[in-house]
This record gives sequence, C-alpha cells and structure tokens, in this order.
Amino acid sequence: MAYKITDACISCGACAAECPVSCISEGDSIYVIDGSTCIDCGNCANVCPVGAPVGE
Repeated sequence: MAYKITDACISCGACAAECPVSCISEGDSIYVIDGSTCIDCGNCANVCPVGAPVGE
C-alpha cells in the first residue's frame, strides 16, 4: 500500500529527504508521492511535522 500526501502538507521537504527510493517530489502546492515507486516504508510519515503522508 503506497503512501499519499494530504493537503495538510506545508512543503517543508522533510519527507523527500527521508525517502529511500526517491519517490517524493515537490508538486505545484504540496509534495507528491509516486505510488508506483513507493515501498510503503513509512519514513515520510515518521518525519512529517504535520502528519501529511498517510497510507492508502
């Protein structure tokens, strides 16, 4: 199950820095996760200060 970043994202980039497969990138207004590359490790959710990444 891939993670998804919600509208709670504050675009700090903490999640992207912790992703071991580099599937997180900066989108237009929030960061986005490529669900086909995500390995469901949870690193992004563990470092996010606002809890924006959630498992689908």
